[in-house]
Amino acid sequence: MIGYYNYTVVLTYMSLVSAVLGMFLSLGIGECGYHPEYAMICLMVSGLCDMFDGKVARTKKNRTDSEKKFGIQIDSLCDAVCFGVLPAVMGYAIGMTDWIDIPVLVMFPLCAVIRLAYFNVAEEERQKQTDDVRKVYEGLPVTSVALILPLLYSFHKDIGSDSFPTVYGFALFIIALAFITRFKVKKPSMRTMLCFIGIGAVELAWMLYKTKTK
Repeated sequence: MIGYYNYTVVLTYMSLVSAVLGMFLSLGIGECGYHPEYAMICLMVSGLCDMFDGKVARTKKNRTDSEKKFGIQIDSLCDAVCFGVLPAVMGYAIGMTDWIDIPVLVMFPLCAVIRLAYFNVAEEERQKQTDDVRKVYEGLPVTSVALILPLLYSFHKDIGSDSFPTVYGFALFIIALAFITRFKVKKPSMRTMLCFIGIGAVELAWMLYKTKTK
């Protein structure tokens, strides 16, 4: 079989599987039923997998150049689905169905893909010059939606079912612009990543609580 199937890409593949399941849950396809709150959890799982896939890959010291390049490409391709397409599908599922919503739903994955492609080019050039680990990102990392959107969704009943699609669409628009805006973001340290996990756990508990109590 073509491709690579060692442990260095397992988390990346799991991230994609979670995102596809999230799409099914968003749209209520098959036996999954319509569960947008579970789709948000799938988005968070994808974010968690993406947070550590690079660190896991770097534990394999004898990776070939082909394996390294494959890792960069497969990571970005999966990120495009997980953090570009899935949020747009969820937007459609929760009510962004008017004609004015469609440009935003198209713009969001487009900006995510542009940012990821730019990152690939920049990372390839950087690796030609140094073996050091990247310390700074340009533009808002696409993975950030795994924290931002679940937090927003946890307030969807407070905002109201009629207003929430508009609020969600506005959030997608701002985030999409942030993907392609040239500003620098420091790469999070392990301590910061653990803080993100803690924040995600609180978000998850809050979202499930709000789902059950209202």
